[in-house]
Amino acid sequence: MDAAQIEQVRRFNRTVTERVGVLHDHYLGCDRPIGEARLLWEIGEQGQDVRRLRERLGLDSGYLSRLLRALETSGLVTVEPHPGDRRVRTVRLTEAGRAERAVLDGRSDELAGSLLEPLNTEQRTRLVAAMAEVDRLLTAVTVTLDTVDPDHPDAEHCLRSYFTELQERFSTGFDPARSLLPDASELRPPHGLFLVARLHGNPIGCAGLKLPPTAPAEIKRMWVAPQARRLGLARRFLAELEKEAAHHGHKVLRLDTNKALTAAISLYHSVGFREVPAFNNEPYAHHWFEKRLTTPRSS
Repeated sequence: MDAAQIEQVRRFNRTVTERVGVLHDHYLGCDRPIGEARLLWEIGEQGQDVRRLRERLGLDSGYLSRLLRALETSGLVTVEPHPGDRRVRTVRLTEAGRAERAVLDGRSDELAGSLLEPLNTEQRTRLVAAMAEVDRLLTAVTVTLDTVDPDHPDAEHCLRSYFTELQERFSTGFDPARSLLPDASELRPPHGLFLVARLHGNPIGCAGLKLPPTAPAEIKRMWVAPQARRLGLARRFLAELEKEAAHHGHKVLRLDTNKALTAAISLYHSVGFREVPAFNNEPYAHHWFEKRLTTPRSS
């Protein structure tokens, strides 16, 4: 990053906040600031778990509580313990809340139209395409990578989804019992690690790394949810696992894959992996790869 890039980002932020009216206490002409208005929209028709709202919006729990109290005092929401678990609170819109949300939706449409109206057809197309690209990239930077135990519910969710996808994509189907699945202990420190990618608190991908003391490091079970693809997450997993393998003193990183996973094969070639003879007897593998790692400099 250079100073010009930083300045452009700051200029963009100022332009957007001014143009969409977030600087006003009465967002879209209603009697509340944008924080409360956005919360009404996120709660939606079905209601929401308060914890999920906090994760979705990245809000401090104290600030979220103040927003909810303000909406509750205005008669727009109710906040109640979940019937199945009183530790979990659920927030729902009242009739007045649904009515105000409908007003906000209508005025949001008008605001969006006012941004496009002064532009000609070509300019509108360019602006909407640029907004889509910005949205995609900002979503990408919102994703977190967390080291978890391979028995964590989020890890198990990702692996189940991964196996289901392989069953659909492989011409032979996929039976986890036949595959060389690593034991969970091989993906726990110090023998390895397991990463889960989360977007707004929801698991959207995973990747494991084996760190055997007398053999090359090996990537296992890397998967990205279909709705999270095109965010650069697979490359991010690879970069993080390469860094971890090198940090633990490994000079070679390996992986294997199935011929049906053509996008993955192209990715591995593009980031410096080269095909090598088979180094295991994984029944679902057709391609084996390895990459020489650069030892990180000591600080």
